[in-house]
Amino acid sequence: MSLLRIHVLGSPVLRAETRAVTVFDSALRRLVDDMFDTMYAAKGIGLAAPQVGQLDRLAVIDVDDNPFAIVNPELVLEEGSARGEEGCLSIPEIFGDVERSSRVVVRAQTVDGVPFEVEGTELLGRCLQHEIDHLHGKLFLDYMSLLRRRSALSKWEKIKSDFPNSLRTVSVEPAEVADHGGEGL
Repeated sequence: MSLLRIHVLGSPVLRAETRAVTVFDSALRRLVDDMFDTMYAAKGIGLAAPQVGQLDRLAVIDVDDNPFAIVNPELVLEEGSARGEEGCLSIPEIFGDVERSSRVVVRAQTVDGVPFEVEGTELLGRCLQHEIDHLHGKLFLDYMSLLRRRSALSKWEKIKSDFPNSLRTVSVEPAEVADHGGEGL
């Protein structure tokens, strides 16, 4: 198990556009494994490569004990609209309501380069959209009204000093190793 440090709000990598993954090798599989370990340790349900300082178009997701990686994902269908609360492992302790599509279809590749599609509604659909946004330098705060965003940023100002160099270190408690549940995107 290798835990990675999570970049938090203020780190420039979170606003960068990612590049397509073109090499599907053991280094990619190791990064995906480390991202899953980090996501679980942080009690999240999704983690994108920029959040761990990598500009690869890649994210890991685990909603309802169904873990998978999406490499080079693209939204190919968005339908409906639903408002729901979101948080982010890169903006700890800050939450806000965000309007998202209620149903999405994502085309992506596996860590072996095999194309696949995944349909998401409810929490899975929200998570897919949230993580794909990270791959394009967008954060859930960008979807909030100006007033709510200001309020969230005011709260962040009070806690950001807890994350020197805009990095968050996570660790695993022995009892948590087998528990992969979580609430943060």
